[in-house]
Amino acid sequence: MHLFLLFLFNGIVPGLSGNYPYERVPRLLLVSFDGFRADYLKKYELPYLQDFIKDGVLVEHVTNAFITKTFPNHYSIVTGLYEESHGIVANEMFDAITKKKFSQFNDTDPFWWNEAIPIWVTNQRQENRASASAMWPGTDVKIHNSTPHFFMKYSSSVSFDKRVDNIITWLNSSNPPVTFATLYWEEPDASGHKYGPEDIQNMTKVLEEVDKLIGLLIQKLKASKLWEEINVIITSDHGMVQCSQDRLINLDGCIDRNSYRLVDKSPVAALLPQNETDAYNSVKNCSPHMKAYLKEEIPERYHYHHSRRIQPIILVADEGWTIVQSENLPKLGDHGYDNTLPSMHPFLAAHGPAFRRGYKQKRMGIVDIYPMMCHILGLTPEPNNGTLSNAKCLLTDQWCVNISEGIGIVIGVFMVLTALTCLIIIMKNRRPSVHPFSRLQLQDDDDDPLIG
Repeated sequence: MHLFLLFLFNGIVPGLSGNYPYERVPRLLLVSFDGFRADYLKKYELPYLQDFIKDGVLVEHVTNAFITKTFPNHYSIVTGLYEESHGIVANEMFDAITKKKFSQFNDTDPFWWNEAIPIWVTNQRQENRASASAMWPGTDVKIHNSTPHFFMKYSSSVSFDKRVDNIITWLNSSNPPVTFATLYWEEPDASGHKYGPEDIQNMTKVLEEVDKLIGLLIQKLKASKLWEEINVIITSDHGMVQCSQDRLINLDGCIDRNSYRLVDKSPVAALLPQNETDAYNSVKNCSPHMKAYLKEEIPERYHYHHSRRIQPIILVADEGWTIVQSENLPKLGDHGYDNTLPSMHPFLAAHGPAFRRGYKQKRMGIVDIYPMMCHILGLTPEPNNGTLSNAKCLLTDQWCVNISEGIGIVIGVFMVLTALTCLIIIMKNRRPSVHPFSRLQLQDDDDDPLIG
């Protein structure tokens, strides 16, 4: 019976986990297409990406970190930390103690990045491993005195083709070998800001181009003989929502702009006031389409108040609304809003020997990507806010069952055990029994039996 159960579970587990675990030294390429909203996958024809998904895995919605902007979420992906923990809390930051400023044009001071250890640093701390990057945010900064072994300083003028060529060259020819690499592209974010996600005509063209770039990446990986051995994750940092001149929140109508410093802009505006109480009283009822929070009152679900880089007053606009001081609408599309909004969510797709084939799940957290990547690479993760179990169903070496499958297995095992028990009882009942007073058989030399 024990042997039967062992056989049963040995058969069940590999069947549920997909393929057998990969045997070669794992390698991973992490790709981000900035501003790729999750539901673009359903709204637009994306044949190359869909083929990639068909042979791999898809997470339909990734719940990203608040605030849903570029620098913070790219750092959450590679550290597994919420923004309050890794320190990149916005695209524009100001540190009141050091008087230092951070922006997308002034982002190379390690001061801003050293509160966390990104995965490319952890990877290179292992013996005989290198990391590489084509313009992922932070990779040209000496974080904990380390950059990736290969990296490119950020320049939007460098083509996607050139970035891919560099990544493939580094993957193929480095010593020590590159086992982890990142690749970043600005679209469809740039066009989403310019046109807004509801401009179907223009966004169709943009996403067709993005899809062709995915096809180009796959083609070059195949041509370089890397396709079958490398694990590729394609994801994004945030989504995009349509904005309008009719949905403006004008701060100049509520508060004197000389009474505060505007550190970060819409849709989550960060205010450094001269007088906190007066400033808060001025903005808390400024608009029914905006919530004003004192830093200590920011909702816990945002994981956004345990950092000195978060300003004393935070303003959060409703979906599609834009906070301005007095100017006209700056962008037709924007992001940064509440991270529970589906419009703010990216997706995640992955392919390679570490991943199952043809598997889809509804959602996971952006902080869960980091422990999954560490698991694939065999790295001991730094302390993080992610959970590997939220990603285990994507991986071939993890046993994963959903509730219905689990119930089915329990019922199946119970039925097998019941059948075995009944069979054993029946077989015991069919055996001939020896009764103590059964008729004696007389032998030839026995005396005559006594007759009573």
